[in-house]
Order: sequence, then structure tokens, then C-alpha cells
Amino acid sequence: MTLAVLKRKKKPTTGALVVGPESNGMLMAPRDFDRADFEEGWRYELINGVLIVSPIPFESERDPNEELGRWLRNYKEYHPQGSCLDKTLWEHTIRTGSNRRRADRCIWVGLGRLPKRYERPTIVAEFVSSGTRNRIRDYETKRDEYMAIKVKEYWVFDRFDRCMAVFTRQAGKIRLRIYPENHVYTTPLWPGFELPIAKLLALADSWAGQEGEMD
Repeated sequence: MTLAVLKRKKKPTTGALVVGPESNGMLMAPRDFDRADFEEGWRYELINGVLIVSPIPFESERDPNEELGRWLRNYKEYHPQGSCLDKTLWEHTIRTGSNRRRADRCIWVGLGRLPKRYERPTIVAEFVSSGTRNRIRDYETKRDEYMAIKVKEYWVFDRFDRCMAVFTRQAGKIRLRIYPENHVYTTPLWPGFELPIAKLLALADSWAGQEGEMD
């Protein structure tokens, strides 16, 4: 990747740094990222001081992600204990040290209030894209970063291996459990919520072959 020195482009009214797809690969400080104005329609992350701009996720990720959000909001509204779920957001930026990660979905539980900006989520969910590099990023790099900031559960939905991976930290060690697609996942973090893995994977499958994904 070619690196370029960050050039500041200021709006006449706010003075904020304007960032778009042409900014990919620029060197950037975390404070500049946090204050920037981003052109819509792209994903922005700050990784090891480098701005990474990528397209929005494919339909095979967006569709099951939206369905997961619907289940969570239905739980919050209709379940007798739904108030323990504070908020869920899709495509949300997380601070992991000096990095800024764009997560597929964040979930906050047990706060009793709305989360503050950049407040650590209780749970982070990612939907795996094809390709070895993407799998290493989701299963290893993001795992380490999310566990380091003490996310309680990290969910990885994998339509290629037909499973859901759940990472937690116990006694200072990262623990992994793999649940097959026919499993209905429940979490001790909030009672009564059931997640049928197969239904999410089926939504992802319905878009397969239309995206031109390549390893």
C-alpha cells in the first residue's frame, strides 16, 4: 500500500478534515480521525496510523446483519426482560487503543442508559467475508483488539464454515467456542434471547454468487 502524507482539506464553516475514498492509505493521527468529516458510502478505519477506506459490505453481510438487529430490537421491545438490552448499532466505529475499527454490529447490555460516544460495547459481531486475509483479520486481529478492550463477547458469523464463533475472556485467557449452524445460541449476558444461527446463514446464502467475491 502506498502511503502519503495527510493533507488537510478544510470546510469553510467547520474547519473539519474532509475524508473520502481518495484518502485511502494516508497517514493519520487518531485525533484527526475522530474529528474528521467522512464522505458517505464508504467504510473508514484507522489501523496502525494508516487510514483504510473500503467499500460497504456485500448484501450477504448486510442482510443477516439487519435481521440480527431486528431480533435484538424485538427482544428489547417485547421480551419481559428486554430492558437489559440498552442499544444495538450497525456499522459502528470502536476505539481499540490508537486504532479505529468499523464493526458490523455493536451491542450494549446492562448500562441502564444510552452508551456514550466510543463507549466500549458489551458484544461485537462480525460477518466474515471471503478470502484468507479477511478471515485472519476477523478471527485473529480483531479478536485480539476487542478482547484487549474487554469486550465481553465477540461473535463471528461464518457462512463458509457454517458456524458461529464466540470469543470470551476467562481468567485472563481468550476462550473460543464454535457453534454449528443448527445451534440456537443463548448468552448469559441477557436472559431469554435466542439466536438461530441457521436463519442468519440462510440469509447470507441467498445472496451468494451475486457479489463476485474473490480470495
